[in-house]
Order: sequence, then C-alpha cells, then structure tokens
Amino acid sequence: MADSMKTEALPFPILLGDIGGTNARFSILADATAEATPFVSVKTADYATIDDAIQKVVLDGNDLKPRSAILAIAGPIDGDEIDLTNCDWIVRPKKMISELGFDDVLVVNDFEAQALAASELGPKHRETLGPEDQPHMASRVVLGPGTGLGVAGLLHARDMWFPVPGEGGHVDVGPRSERDFAIFPHLKRIEGRVSAEEILSGRGVVNIYQAICKADDIDASLKEPADVTAAGLDGSNPQAVETLSLFSTYLGRVAGDMALIFMARGGVYLAGGISQKILAALKKPEFRTAFEDKAPHNQLLATIPTFVVTHPQAALAGLASFARKPSAYGVSMDERRWQR
Repeated sequence: MADSMKTEALPFPILLGDIGGTNARFSILADATAEATPFVSVKTADYATIDDAIQKVVLDGNDLKPRSAILAIAGPIDGDEIDLTNCDWIVRPKKMISELGFDDVLVVNDFEAQALAASELGPKHRETLGPEDQPHMASRVVLGPGTGLGVAGLLHARDMWFPVPGEGGHVDVGPRSERDFAIFPHLKRIEGRVSAEEILSGRGVVNIYQAICKADDIDASLKEPADVTAAGLDGSNPQAVETLSLFSTYLGRVAGDMALIFMARGGVYLAGGISQKILAALKKPEFRTAFEDKAPHNQLLATIPTFVVTHPQAALAGLASFARKPSAYGVSMDERRWQR
C-alpha cells in the first residue's frame, strides 16, 4: 500500500467504478484528453464478487485494458478488505492487482465522488432551484437523498478542490411549525432520535407519509416510497401531496444548515435518486423558503444557489475529473491506494 499523502496521477487507461449497494457502474478513461467510455451498469446481486463483475463486464472482450482503477464505494474504507454497507461484495485491492492485472487501485467514498463531480457540473447537468445565479468558485455541498442520505463538502482553497466526506445525514432534525409538532410524535425514530436520514430518504418518504396519516387519523394506504411520490406528484392522495411538501421543507432546512456549516457560496447540489424524481415538488416555494429561513443569516442564504444534479452518472464524472487532473484536487491517497 502506498503511504504518500500526495495526490498523484494513476497510470492510464483507468477503470472508473461507482459501486453501490444495488448497482455497480463501470467506465474506462483511456487518457487525460479522452471521453470516458459509455458506462455499463450491473446488479451487484448478479455477480458473486466485484472481481467477477469486472472480469466479465469490463475485461473480457475489451481491447482497452485498464492499468489502474479508481473505485467509489458505499462504505467505510478500512484495511485491505473493504466491506460494502448494503451488499455482499468485498473490495480486495491486493487481489485485484494480482489476479485482474491492475498496477494501481485507489478506493474512495461514494459521496467523495459526488463532491468531485460538483466541482465541474455545468448548466447542462444541473437544474436550478430558486435564483438563476452562477455559482462562485467557492466551497460547495452535496446532499443525496436516496437509500440513505449522503452528505459531503467540497472545500475550495489554494486553487484546489478538497472533498470532505462525512456522516452529515445523521444529524438531528427537530420540529419547528405547528404542523411539525403534530406530526413528529408519530415519526419512527432510532433510539429516540429523528435523524435527517430517517425523513430524507426512501424510507423517510414513507415515514413522513405514515406520520401524517396517524396525525390525521387516516388509514395509510400507500406502502412504498415510489407510490407515495407518484401520488404526491399527480395530486391523487392529499397525504402524499403533503408528504412531498414537508419532504421539500425538511430537505431545505438541512441543506441550509450544511450551507452554513461549509459557508458554501459555491452552491448546494442535490444528488441521489429522489431529488431528480421529485424535481417538480422541489421547484415549488417550500424548499427554497426553508433553505433561506436561517435568521440572522437569511440574506446570506439568499445569495447561495441550489441545484438538482441531473447528470446520469455524476459519481463517474467526478472520478473522471479527478483522474484527468489529480493536481486540481486535494484527495488523500494515504491508506487508500494500493500499488503493484
């Protein structure tokens, strides 16, 4: 394992991998000036190991043989055997080097890759919420409501971008409005605590919906997150409509908190699967109103732009940006890079 803290270039061609709990996506970057190959997506459940998936989907029958790999994974990076949080795959970089033929393997956090993407996402790959302001070349924040709630910062200093992964999705969230105080007693909690992830995720959509139904003494007929969001968007279920309104409000509050923590004058970017699906709800006033409602700093928040990321594979785009120009990023390789 390399012990250098320096951000160094990896040898091309480079395999880029975005490894989630359900899906894994791969692409190859031939050199620093090339476009990445179109990504291929596989279900993690369809392959016994990540090595099998890479061999069969990427290496077999491909003339472009990657010399190195940059893998973004949903899970903590600790040691030579890296477990993924929500699937059975184990990333073993030393084995990849010995058996798959790589010279170099770098493993990063999945939301670190999302933060890297936020450094370069242009108007083509983002949808503006609120004022149409061009983001400053300044620190940014990425929030991703999906299976869970990912949060990462992207600090800008010394003409470089420094991704800061963390566990911001587990901060406490409390009630503010009268309606909140009616609903919050019915929310499912973890050891007595309402964390952001418990309401700003797929299960969070259902959590809010069920709490609204209990507060109003109505049968909760919808069971799945997709059913609640669909009924909320088409207006067919009043409780589902309110669910999306409150989801947007709570997401705005947490996004505003993160913007204050990181002084994110460069903008707040909403990634994750849910943000794109409920874009119509997020474009309504609730999200931006809650985002800016941060007295005594309302005016500051009003100057910070907010976006929904619409890039089909933002994590892979972030890895490609880093691979092309690693000197532009302060990505620590200590304890995360293995070399032949």
